[in-house]
Amino acid sequence: MDNEDARRQFISELWQRFEQLQAWAEENWPDKDNPLSSADFVESRKEILGLRNPAQAPGRARLLNEPEPEQGGAQYVDLNPAPWP
Repeated sequence: MDNEDARRQFISELWQRFEQLQAWAEENWPDKDNPLSSADFVESRKEILGLRNPAQAPGRARLLNEPEPEQGGAQYVDLNPAPWP
């Protein structure tokens, strides 16, 4: 099994386990007045899908080519810039 197949298999299993976790969390959330929904898990799903190709994950492609701070690179990179006014 090559690295790409192993990555796909891992992500597939991770996705299934995450769906089970989400279902459990929605069913067992203690605050019944403010129940959880699938919208509460959107960012987590994006992160999992970003594992398919780490170079294309949000904010990572740019960081792969930049030097570390001790090599003269930026100490802080804003990955979530404010929207245009």
